[in-house]
Amino acid sequence: MEKITRSARYVDLDWIKVLATLLVFLYHCSMFFNSFDWHIKNNSIDQTYIEFFSLLLGNWIMPIFFVLSGMATYYALNRRNSKSFIKERFLRLGLPLLLGVFLLSPPQVYIERITNHQFEGSFLEFFPHYFEGLYLEIGGTGNFAFFGHHLWYLLMLLLFSVITLPFFIKTKGIEIGKEFSIRHYLFIPIPLSIAALTVNNVVNLASWGIIFYLFLYVFGFYFFARGSLRPFVRKIGPLAGALSILSTAAYISWVFLYGFPMEISLGWAVFMIIRVLLVWNMIFFILYLGDQYLNVSNQALKYTSEASMPFYVLHQPVIIILGFFIYNLDWPVPVKLIILISAAFLVIMGLYELIIRRVNILRVVFGLKASRPGEGSLVLNNTGTYRRKI
Repeated sequence: MEKITRSARYVDLDWIKVLATLLVFLYHCSMFFNSFDWHIKNNSIDQTYIEFFSLLLGNWIMPIFFVLSGMATYYALNRRNSKSFIKERFLRLGLPLLLGVFLLSPPQVYIERITNHQFEGSFLEFFPHYFEGLYLEIGGTGNFAFFGHHLWYLLMLLLFSVITLPFFIKTKGIEIGKEFSIRHYLFIPIPLSIAALTVNNVVNLASWGIIFYLFLYVFGFYFFARGSLRPFVRKIGPLAGALSILSTAAYISWVFLYGFPMEISLGWAVFMIIRVLLVWNMIFFILYLGDQYLNVSNQALKYTSEASMPFYVLHQPVIIILGFFIYNLDWPVPVKLIILISAAFLVIMGLYELIIRRVNILRVVFGLKASRPGEGSLVLNNTGTYRRKI
């Protein structure tokens, strides 16, 4: 959810970030209706088109964020020193995380406890219990969501930034392998597969393990941010797209026919490798599509790119709270789906447009830069760069 760059050459990455944020929003709306575990479920479950949509996105949507974050780290360290980098990280990631832990997560845990018949009473009666035990899984007994629920991504990114910074500072000028080649394309999925097969079940976050995400973040820095990648993406993009379709079809067919493998076995290993190949090729295909069709800088990009962090921070609690008011109503699933998506989007964007972006302290708390007194809005020049409108 961070700004990648304002260079016209890389505006496609900002568009990818914005569109991926919107897809995360739609994904979490789908979680209200599908058969997978989530904090609150509709009284009628859909295991057809909504579940298909969830499976379509679930594997690769968070991995693309970690790749983009690794790339953003590379660009950031070329502009600032390690001290200012860490300071910005704690401000832009740490403050929204704390907001999520202490303000946005309590109502989510409360609603989960109420709908699962684990608590009776009002939210004010529940709030003191929020600090009892660590929230480790859906349906568990602990309440304190130290990772901010959906904001675990910010926590992981903050930890990754601190852990990798000494290595990145020493090696940021090194072009590993000089040019990205087919050798990298074939080799990098190997450590990803090892991470998926060996440590994925230790701590599972949005379908993948912490080490898997760390690898993607590091690869984003060392490989995907380098200029030599783009020519390769243009060549491999169509093939990556075809492989993405094939691996997605294999993955979804497997789940619908046999379910998710629960025990470690040869079949489980094959299933996990299919998922890794899906993620890997989807990353290249998305970068290819962005390079081909999203290199357009305009006011819409400026607005949505800045709004993406507050949108991400707010989206899940808003979905869950709105879902709480409709989950037990006897309305058709399509009607509820349309109402949930529309109402949640309007509430989030209303809060951002009318309050958050206009109040400096809220801008900072939601991970944005404060507006300086006397500054006007940003307007787009003919050159594709931005200037201040006085």
